[in-house]
Amino acid sequence: MSNFVLEPGLDHPTTAVTRQIKEGAKSAQRSSRILLVDDEPLNIKAARKYLSTAGYFDCDSTSNARDVVPMMIRNEPDLVLLDIVMPGFNGLDLLAAIRDDKQLAHIPIVMLTAVDDRQIKHKALELGATDFLSKPVDPSELISRVRNVLEAKAHHDYLRNHAIELERLVRERTAQLELSHQQIIHCLAKAAEFRDDETGRHVIRVGRYAGLIAKRLGWDDAACHMIEQAAQLHDVGKIGIPDEVLKKPGKLTPEEYQTIQKHCAFGKRVFESLTESDWTTFRRHAELGNRILTGCGSPVLDMAAEIALTHHERWDGSGYPIGLAGNDIPVAGRITAVADVFDALSTRRSYKPALPLTQCFEILEQGRAAQFDPQVLDAFVAARDDIVRIQISYAELS
Repeated sequence: MSNFVLEPGLDHPTTAVTRQIKEGAKSAQRSSRILLVDDEPLNIKAARKYLSTAGYFDCDSTSNARDVVPMMIRNEPDLVLLDIVMPGFNGLDLLAAIRDDKQLAHIPIVMLTAVDDRQIKHKALELGATDFLSKPVDPSELISRVRNVLEAKAHHDYLRNHAIELERLVRERTAQLELSHQQIIHCLAKAAEFRDDETGRHVIRVGRYAGLIAKRLGWDDAACHMIEQAAQLHDVGKIGIPDEVLKKPGKLTPEEYQTIQKHCAFGKRVFESLTESDWTTFRRHAELGNRILTGCGSPVLDMAAEIALTHHERWDGSGYPIGLAGNDIPVAGRITAVADVFDALSTRRSYKPALPLTQCFEILEQGRAAQFDPQVLDAFVAARDDIVRIQISYAELS
């Protein structure tokens, strides 16, 4: 085992942190705010004098117990010296009120008492008193106890503020990682989509539509966000398809063009004119997409792998590549199937115009309980207004 050796002049990391905390605490002490609460003005005057000789000049005071909580809220003292025995609203009642206030509960309270009553002290401790001082106050004891309490509070404040700052940095870093994660997912999705869609907006729209359906189905926000990202990768398997297959033009007859409008899948146009060998290769893109994404250890990519494999399955069992039917098809795949086909129908491509929204829904309806899960289709149709907003926001501009 190697020994940890510090270079000359360097502190051990733990020592350095401790020193930093102490320096922060001392700095905080010098600017500490102290509130004096006593029904005798002479006691307040004497305490002020003692404290000022020790360098504590920021002292506020009151003889009215009812003014204490408003003053504490307004001035946020670092320490309160509170007399226990006061007329009317006594110190114990006031201590209880302070400890019940979330904004003030952390402020240390040193109780001042001329009564040597163990029950009163025990009650004060139960209510959250930090320390005690006997009256009449001994100057050296006052300064020592105030210094100790303020030092402890300064340490606590420093550590609390440090924890808050660390939490802020973690949130900021997490947000940056999430943004990077989303950008990587989108770039991977576009890498596949750019091969036959130069804008890459198809994958964004499909993701948004999928998230919209999931929300209508009652998914929570986190799950909706996940499928919105994962669905963008539905056709990532196109990366593994040769260009001569993926971009094979083929000349379509009018009857074949009508078939495209009815079944409305982009892939349909390509493989209508493919040989059996090319068709088999093209069908592999779902499996390839699943293989690309499987085993990445990310929940989003796990869902994306599931979607890539199953978004061409059909409710009636006639889809590919596995031939699943009904609820055996993962719900994420069923959702993406509706979103993908709708986008193929509703956007312009080199081989077809964009279809009117009403016609798109009519064609989707023709696939109810055959190509599409009826419940998923109902959720999508019910979101018509939101669908239009997504179409406008991510329209193909060229």
